[in-house]
Parts: sequence; structure tokens; C-alpha cells
Amino acid sequence: MVVDVAKIKDFTDLSVWRRSHGVVLEIYRITKTFPSEEKFGLVRQMRRAAVSVPANIAEGFRKKGKKDKANFYNIAQGSLEEVRYYLILAEDLGCSKTNDELRSNIEEINRMLYGLIESLK
Repeated sequence: MVVDVAKIKDFTDLSVWRRSHGVVLEIYRITKTFPSEEKFGLVRQMRRAAVSVPANIAEGFRKKGKKDKANFYNIAQGSLEEVRYYLILAEDLGCSKTNDELRSNIEEINRMLYGLIESLK
């Protein structure tokens, strides 16, 4: 897919941000059904990590230097891996079952972030 860079005026124009925002919404939806004893544990951690992904993409978008941008995109990658782990844990604890679409979105976001970072080198 060819992206017209001139049309990207704000972080919400980035498809990687839109996809990661969608993952946040899905994580919030999923965690609503978690047991109440996980409200301040796993639910809080999953939501924090998920929100960190699009938040760091947004912050990185406004940074001027390539190194600064890459750093924030890398932090987003780390948070995305955290989300992946929490989904595994939630499944192993019997709190939820991760659907294939969510897994696929996470993998695609990871590839997109990798591409963004590589493009800055």
C-alpha cells in the first residue's frame, strides 16, 4: 500500500495508530468481563500496557529527531509485547480467550512499528 505522506498531518492519520487504538478498545471490552478480584491487578496492567501503544505512537509522531521518534515507536513495541503476555496470562488463568483477529492485529501492529523504525534509519 502506498501512503501519501503529504496527507499525514496528525498521528490519527497513521494506520498503525488507528489499529493500535482499536486494540485498546478491544482490551477494554474484554477486561470488563474479568473477575472482580483482577480489577486492580491484571485488568489495570493490561489496560495500561494497551493504552501505552497508541500513546507512544502519538508522542513519537510529534518528535522532530529520527532518534527520538524511533525511541517512542520502540517503547510502543515493548508495550505491545506486554499486552501479548497479559493476553496469554489471562487465557491461562481462565479469564478470557484471545480471538484470532486480536492476535492478528497485534502481529500486524508489531510489523508496522518495525517498518516505521526501519524507515527512520
